[in-house]
Amino acid sequence: MTNTSILVVEDEAIVAKDLQNRLKKFGYMVPAIASSGQEAIKKALEIRPDLVLMDIRLKGQMDGIQAAEEINKYLDIPIIYLTAYADDHTLERAKITEPFGYLLKPFKERELQTNIEIALTKHRLEKQLKISQKWLNTLLKSISDGVIASDIQESVTFMNTVAENLTGWKQEEAFGKNSSEIFNIANAETHNPIESPIKKVLQDGAIVGLPIETILITRNGIEIPIDDSAAPIKDDKDNITGAVLIFRDITERKKAIEARKKQIEQEQLVAQLEELNQLKNDFLNLVSHELRSPLSNMKVMIQMLQLSATPEEAQRYLELMEAECDREMDLINDLLDLQRLQTSSSLPLTCDAVVLQQWLLWAIEPFQARVQERQQTLKLNLPLNLPTLFSDSNSLERILAELLNNACKYTPAGGEIILSVYHNSSQSPPATIITVSNSAEIPAAALPRIFEKFYRVPNTDFWNQGGTGLGLAIVKKLVEQLQASIQVESSDGWTTFTLALTDLGNSNQ
Repeated sequence: MTNTSILVVEDEAIVAKDLQNRLKKFGYMVPAIASSGQEAIKKALEIRPDLVLMDIRLKGQMDGIQAAEEINKYLDIPIIYLTAYADDHTLERAKITEPFGYLLKPFKERELQTNIEIALTKHRLEKQLKISQKWLNTLLKSISDGVIASDIQESVTFMNTVAENLTGWKQEEAFGKNSSEIFNIANAETHNPIESPIKKVLQDGAIVGLPIETILITRNGIEIPIDDSAAPIKDDKDNITGAVLIFRDITERKKAIEARKKQIEQEQLVAQLEELNQLKNDFLNLVSHELRSPLSNMKVMIQMLQLSATPEEAQRYLELMEAECDREMDLINDLLDLQRLQTSSSLPLTCDAVVLQQWLLWAIEPFQARVQERQQTLKLNLPLNLPTLFSDSNSLERILAELLNNACKYTPAGGEIILSVYHNSSQSPPATIITVSNSAEIPAAALPRIFEKFYRVPNTDFWNQGGTGLGLAIVKKLVEQLQASIQVESSDGWTTFTLALTDLGNSNQ
């Protein structure tokens, strides 16, 4: 209060001096006293006081109200009128200048001090409010999003420059109009109108976003893709007084998304072409080696047959030629089978009732002699209470044969192969689990590619066995046809393939 300066405007010298003394008694500073309107304006501009106590009736051609009008043009200073006149005409004139007080003479000291403090506080709060409003207005005008505010009746009360540019409406034209008329939105595909988010906010009292693929139809009929959100405006008692809508033009974003989508598609296409090119190279390498090798061997054996001295030698070469022919036919059949599985999205399945206790014994029979010849051990873990499995027995036979063939090929002499079967009724749907394990380990880096076409594990101790690289790729395709799953794990010197089969009886009948 001690730093508050007050300009006294009073043409009665005694009254003015009395006011000065009272104000100093309250702790205010009175740097000047003016006795006319012109002098009041001059002093106010010179000393810029915090408040003016203005008498309405002054000497000269300008009264206190006119002086106050001039001061308000240049300075933001609260003014309190001190007058002995309370007629309606004087009051109406005084109200135009928006005074911060109107005291009738004579007045009490306490009344004067109270009005001064109220005026100063009110002016300070109004000044803070103006600063906040100016800051907010500047912020709303400077942001890159469009902003539209409405009152509780959905009438537009504010639009920033971005909103004006996007909608085609100027704020002065839109002011007081229904927000749905200014913010005209529709579905981009159907062009059906979309309910104003401001209306929904005022109804629900919650933040609302626009549906995907919303367009803004401007005043000129131009369609602009947008996204937005609307939120309620509430007073200090949490009552909704209006809504604010923030929206933005997403044309460039949509273009960027489309461009990125095309780029990804192109990258995927390039990757597919590279993969196809690699497959072609792998296939040519495979064919050049795997097809040429048996033919070369047969050619040598034919020459040896021509030179054979005994029937026994001739018979031996014929048997070797037959084995090479079988090898050639296996390769060609694998290629044809894989091509058939790849080009057909869904092959017809024959659903059989497979009695696993009998079927598995029959399926492993061809491998018994082979494992003995290679000094390997084949163990079968087969519980007695396995339920009958409804599945395609031909596909199952091929899958098991390929897995056992791999196990026999890559298990070292003296090694072990274990075939285990059990029924898992706890999972949904229940599944029959078949595992084929062998005592040889696949390098960890090779596991993710083990089911790829033409892929063969690089040279290692037990995996440098040649082959087409098609067997496990065929297994993978057959497993997919059976709506089953297969996984491979390899660690601690063992490799295990786990096949999970569900019952196809109900879905294929």
